[in-house]
This record gives sequence, structure tokens and C-alpha cells, in this order.
Amino acid sequence: VPANAEIVLEGYVDLNEFRTEGPFGDHTGFYSLEGEYPVFHVTCITHRRDPIYLTTIVGPPPQEDFFMGHAIERIFLPVMKMQYPEIVDIAMPAEGIFHNLMIVAIRKSYPGQARKIMNAIWSLGQAMFTKVLVVVDHDVNVKSFREVVWKALCAIDPERDVQMMLGPVDTLDHAARIQDFGSKMGIDATRKWASEGFTRPWPDEIVMDRTTKAKIDALWGSLGLGR
Repeated sequence: VPANAEIVLEGYVDLNEFRTEGPFGDHTGFYSLEGEYPVFHVTCITHRRDPIYLTTIVGPPPQEDFFMGHAIERIFLPVMKMQYPEIVDIAMPAEGIFHNLMIVAIRKSYPGQARKIMNAIWSLGQAMFTKVLVVVDHDVNVKSFREVVWKALCAIDPERDVQMMLGPVDTLDHAARIQDFGSKMGIDATRKWASEGFTRPWPDEIVMDRTTKAKIDALWGSLGLGR
């Protein structure tokens, strides 16, 4: 038994034995559906003196697992950037249960690159379970849900920019047509280029003049409008 272990469970799993498990309160914020799962037979329990049982409380987001999800996001970003250097940043909002929504900012250099990134991410291990992928330009702050929604909804033509595909989905996805198999959606919310068939001019964003902004900032406190 490892000296630094809190609690050790010893036993065996019969690969041919299954029992009904559930419903179980999960990190999706819903009770997972009943299912048949392998049985672990415990033959011995060993623990240190005054052991600490480590666990997290899950439920409607955000819960304790929010910090685990955010840590995973930061840990895997450098790995993803090594393989796909056009990736600038990613975000997996807690409201999307992490694996249901990923926002990806890329530095676009050729037509169709957003779709390439969608398909690439869907090929990366656990990332294949991402239900909705939103790809935005490098100058969009993926941590600002407000900015992402604004920029994405102003940049997409749904018929042109939404991609659907069938494949493996998370086993906890109760909306899937059958367990473990369903559809995923990719949204190309990048600015469209002429080489992508977009021939209209793309408008500039409204930016307040710095001089005017400085004057208003100086007057703001005297206007009685609060912070």
C-alpha cells in the first residue's frame, strides 16, 4: 500500500457482470440516466490513520468541478497550440458543462481554416465529445462570453457557417438520439474573406474617439450617474 495513500480499495472486476447504476447526480446539473455498468467487487479496504476522503460536489454549474475544468483548459492549451499553432486561446464555459461548448480563437491565414480546426479538435481524444465548437478571430476575447456572443452572431450566416457532423458523444449527453452517438455542431464565426466566397465589404467596429472618451471620464463623477 503506498505510504502517501489515504484510502486503498482492492478487488476485481468481472468483465461479464453488469448491474444497473443510477440515477446519479452529475456535473451536467442533471441526474444521469440508469445504465448497465461493470461491477467492482471489494476484497479489502486499507487506509491510513484519520484518512481524508477526497471528493467534489457536482451539480448545476458552477460547482467545485469548475476549477478542475478551467485547469484542464489551461493545461491542454499549450499542447493544442504545439499541434495547431494558429490557435490563440480556448475557453470552455462552465455553462456549457465544459465538454458541451468550446470557444476557439485562431489567427486565420487561409480560407476554410476555421473548419479545419473544428475537425482537428474533434479528433483529439476527449475533445471529440465537444458538442458545439465556436471558432472566432484572434482578436476576440474568448473569456468574455458577452464579446463572443456579440462577435459570433454578427459574423455568421447560419446556412454558410454552421457545420453538422455525426459521431461519438459524451455518455452523459441525455439529448443524444442514442447513448454515446449523436451530432455535433461547428460554427465558423471568423470574418469571411473574398477567397471564401464573401464579396461584400466587412464593416469596421465602432470605436470611441480617445479624446472624447477622456473628456467623458473626467466629467463622469460630476454627472451623478454612478460608476
